[in-house]
Amino acid sequence: MLYGTITMVILYIILKYILAWIRYFNSLDTRLGQSTWRWSYDYPVVGERDVSDLDDKNFVRLRRKRNRIITLMYSVILIMFILSMSLLSKFMIFFLA
Repeated sequence: MLYGTITMVILYIILKYILAWIRYFNSLDTRLGQSTWRWSYDYPVVGERDVSDLDDKNFVRLRRKRNRIITLMYSVILIMFILSMSLLSKFMIFFLA
């Protein structure tokens, strides 16, 4: 139970660090928007014109970096969810058994 709590705190600190990076990338270019939870698209969408690597290489590379950081954020959130379910079950066993 103690190790699970310590791991949750460490993962929370890592999540806050990742969110700071996402906010940093969002502030570098206004075309990225201010969304923390949404990937930017790199593929052609019907009705939307996407900026390709030939149009604006720096923006596309920045967008791909931000998308990788967002993927990392989602993986940390998934690990935290699984760990929280494990931690909750250990608390329930401790208090109800």
